[in-house]
Amino acid sequence: MYKGAHLSLGRRQLLRYAGASLILSVSPLAGAAAKLPSVLAVRIWPAADYTRVTLEHDGPLKYTHFTVENPDRLVVDIEGVEFNSVLDSLARKVATDDPYIKLLRAGRFKPGVVRLVMELKTRVNPQVFEVKPVGEYGHRLVLDVYPLNPPDPLMALLEGRKDAVEPLKMDQDFRTAEKPAEDLSKRAERTEKVPEAPEVHTTKKPGKPIVDRLVTITLDPGHGGEDPGAVGKGGSYEKNVTLEVAKRLKARIDAEPNMRAVLTRDSDFFVPLQMRVQKARRVQSDLFLSIHADAWIKPDARGSSVFVLSEKGASSTQARLLAQRENEADLVGGVNLGAKDLFLARTLLDLSQTATINDSMKLGKYLLGELGTINTLHKNNVEQAGFAVLKAPDIPSALIETAFISNPEEERRLNDDAYQEKLAEAIVRGIRQYFIKHPPGPKSKLASLG
Repeated sequence: MYKGAHLSLGRRQLLRYAGASLILSVSPLAGAAAKLPSVLAVRIWPAADYTRVTLEHDGPLKYTHFTVENPDRLVVDIEGVEFNSVLDSLARKVATDDPYIKLLRAGRFKPGVVRLVMELKTRVNPQVFEVKPVGEYGHRLVLDVYPLNPPDPLMALLEGRKDAVEPLKMDQDFRTAEKPAEDLSKRAERTEKVPEAPEVHTTKKPGKPIVDRLVTITLDPGHGGEDPGAVGKGGSYEKNVTLEVAKRLKARIDAEPNMRAVLTRDSDFFVPLQMRVQKARRVQSDLFLSIHADAWIKPDARGSSVFVLSEKGASSTQARLLAQRENEADLVGGVNLGAKDLFLARTLLDLSQTATINDSMKLGKYLLGELGTINTLHKNNVEQAGFAVLKAPDIPSALIETAFISNPEEERRLNDDAYQEKLAEAIVRGIRQYFIKHPPGPKSKLASLG
């Protein structure tokens, strides 16, 4: 951390260079060895969870970073790069409602060194790291700005914040599925334990068991932010389609008397695969559904599919290839491999997932049956493969491929409001059937370990 004279000198130099509007260009006739790497693009992804700034460049860079207080700033010095129009545009890319970044500017600090200064709205925990070229991307320098006190999804549920689902009913009959009613003041004293959701009683229907507690369903819109997912011929991004479908599905689930839904992301930002699982476990989810839109090399591939986890290998070559592609999302989206503890939930190596996978298969069959009423099924059976995002040891989980975004006809349908509503309703019907035949038991104690 720089303070005192060092800070004053750095600020004077930054203001002197950042105020200049000079843009340097390198002649294409100049020797290749003398050409410095260039920043090709800058992308900013603001979200409540964190804000990400990505600088894509055409060659390796050397960089250092430090933080400054009063006011709070993140400073990044990039060596061996020229200041160009892309860097000059940084200040215009920050949204006024960004939760963490107030201003972002760049300027020549000294020859061959560009200084980025990020003025912050609050104290943060910054992560600065590089991502190697992958897919359509070149080298990337990533600046992740995390709040010192991350949002707690479970407390958001219980307190009914605006960024969570509807407020839960906190009446005097505050009971759990495992213990009799107790005084709320005593429950409040147990600050170290994860609070459990209150029961919500439903009306008994003939021939159907009572679901006598609130069930929580985590919806995971696939991809996001730096990771667009599959791209249709018409220009549709899978990440946008999955988010729209998930939002519609959440609204329908929240309308059910005994269900609430939580989204792993509610806007366009990237969530590492293991963090998606961790979010589901932190709110003690009863189900986890990951929403996707399939793609294939041939445009005539079509239909909906449902996949669950496999411990013994993929059920088909296509399932194996799909799992491999989905598991590469962390490479495309960009994960800081030097800070794994930031993303990974506690590993439970001694737990068998056999029972959870069996429940996931039952869930998958109900979902597939309902999807078949509104769309062609790509395959008539639930498939299995090693999807990283389905590896919660205690939550029945399924990955839904809503349709093929690579099929022009299905791409149009995926962007149609009416069809998205049909998808959401079909999935809710599948969820209802699963809980009617397999009522939820007591909340798992494993969820508190995540």
